[in-house]
Amino acid sequence: MNDTALITLLLVDDERTLREPLAEYLTGQGFVVREADSAASARSLLGTETPDLVLLDIMMPGEDGLSLCRHLAETKNLPVILLTAKGEAMDRIVGLEIGADDYVTKPFEPRELVARIRSVLRRAERVPEDAAEDMLYAFEGWKLDPLKRRLIDPEGTLVPISTAEFRMLRAFCDHPRRVLDRDQLLDMVQGREAHLFDRAVDNQISRLRRKIEADSRSPHFIQTVRGGGYRFAADVTRVAQDSR
Repeated sequence: MNDTALITLLLVDDERTLREPLAEYLTGQGFVVREADSAASARSLLGTETPDLVLLDIMMPGEDGLSLCRHLAETKNLPVILLTAKGEAMDRIVGLEIGADDYVTKPFEPRELVARIRSVLRRAERVPEDAAEDMLYAFEGWKLDPLKRRLIDPEGTLVPISTAEFRMLRAFCDHPRRVLDRDQLLDMVQGREAHLFDRAVDNQISRLRRKIEADSRSPHFIQTVRGGGYRFAADVTRVAQDSR
């Protein structure tokens, strides 16, 4: 996405004094900007059009940004960048865990935000060379659909999986039997290296283990490597959609 004129951003922030100047700046950078002053307004707008990326303030009256972020992660395949205050470290962690792609801390430099937007959009576009849309990841009877973001267990049952869990499992499927440390996983899943979010990685892995492990306390697939990180201990192949 090099032509920003084709990129639509949804800016959700109840602070008019921040939202309107930022929208003006982003428009000057060539983006098409839609504004919403609340989660309710954002939901209404999302019912009629689909932006390329959502800029989402966490602290808003009524429904907060984390709730809306969770809704987007569960229902729409939309990149989200959180706009957070300095004291909202735990909210940032939760936001990344439930599917946000990145965050910027207020007050921020608008040029940095533009760089983050472009980076997140590049990651959203990036598809591994062998990841044809009609191919699934398969491991020991399990199948992960990278196009529809669906996880199917060996009995053929659809297993609910969040956006964050999907990204983590796909990272493991792309690098089977390789030890990945937390920084590498963060870079693959969230696109940033920040020790602050080591806990976010651990929490995502704990939830993912509960989805795919027979016993999450004695994991077979996602193994902890002491002092090193995690390893996905399974052979992963690519299979056609009709093999499900």
